[in-house]
Amino acid sequence: MTTHDLPTQEFLEVLTSVLGPVENSTIALHEPNIGPHEHKMVAECLSSGWVSSVGEFITRFENQLSKITGATHVIAIVNGTCALHLALHSVGTKPGDEVIIPSLSFVATANAVAHCGATPHFADSDPVTLGLDPIALRKHLATETTKQGDDLINTKTGRRIGAIVPMHTFGHPMQIEELILVAKEFGLPIVEDAAESLGSYVGKKHTGTFGRCGILSFNGNKTITTGGGGAILTDDESLATKIRHLATTAKLAHEWEFMHDKTAWNYRMPNLNAALGCAQLDRLDEFLRNKRNLANKYDIALKSSDSLEFVSEPKETTSNYWLNTVRLKKPNLQIRNELLTASRAKGYLCRPAWNLLHQLPMYENSPRAELPVAQMLLSSLINVPSSANLGL
Repeated sequence: MTTHDLPTQEFLEVLTSVLGPVENSTIALHEPNIGPHEHKMVAECLSSGWVSSVGEFITRFENQLSKITGATHVIAIVNGTCALHLALHSVGTKPGDEVIIPSLSFVATANAVAHCGATPHFADSDPVTLGLDPIALRKHLATETTKQGDDLINTKTGRRIGAIVPMHTFGHPMQIEELILVAKEFGLPIVEDAAESLGSYVGKKHTGTFGRCGILSFNGNKTITTGGGGAILTDDESLATKIRHLATTAKLAHEWEFMHDKTAWNYRMPNLNAALGCAQLDRLDEFLRNKRNLANKYDIALKSSDSLEFVSEPKETTSNYWLNTVRLKKPNLQIRNELLTASRAKGYLCRPAWNLLHQLPMYENSPRAELPVAQMLLSSLINVPSSANLGL
């Protein structure tokens, strides 16, 4: 048996022991769980005739999210990317700014920055949490920036740094409390990309509620889905009022006049999507319980592996285990690809982490810190099937 054969054999044995063999089919990475309750609520919405951006299900959905996350204000948005775009704009990100984001993230994080007319500034990740590394970021900012009045300026580009966007990777909470200290030191607002982490906590505080605001995503592959959808969370009443206004074309209240006072967006979630979301939130505890059961099965199956390990929730956090993740103990891009090829050939639709954002053609000239950990993680991480129903 060669060095490459061992991890492949171990990987396939883990998948088979946890998920069972696949015959004439495939096991998806993450599928939505839609049942009679969802059908009932969506049918109720259809019958009401209120299917667009006004309706009782939107209000109910926002109230449910507020109760779950502890956020004082929740604004339901059409998707997670639009939520992040609007959140960044609302905290003051301007054209020509730079925004600190991890290079190891989904492309929507960078695209939301670009939609503001700003430039992503890529930072490295922590090997344990997989999220932005506060210690590495502080060192980078201390050597690469200077203060000019209230603004933090990148000394190499001359551009203002407008915000920090940490991302809770695969649902695992990053070191957000440590990052807050860094943000305060350098005078930067935090907008949390909690797109993947509904149901994840640092201590007893929900992800997405630490910064000026945070965002969630409810795409079809997330822990709960609205088909397409997102939300912005904040405890800042004035910020919430501003976001809600801008998300509804900045229309001023009037019985019949169409008066708008700002160039804004039509970003509100439709009532029809919210109806599906309400039904899904009713089942969130069930989904989280099943996903944790599945994570435990993977963890146990990998205990005896010589070449692989399970990525567990960081200490003093609770992860939703959105996407369960296996790590090569010795990072190797070729072996990672061999594991992906072998598992997919057997019907297990595993996937790698995203291509690093600074390597994408539209962002290859963007400013960045040294990124050794992100590169290492790219060569070692594989997401394995994680649908809630697999944890039954």
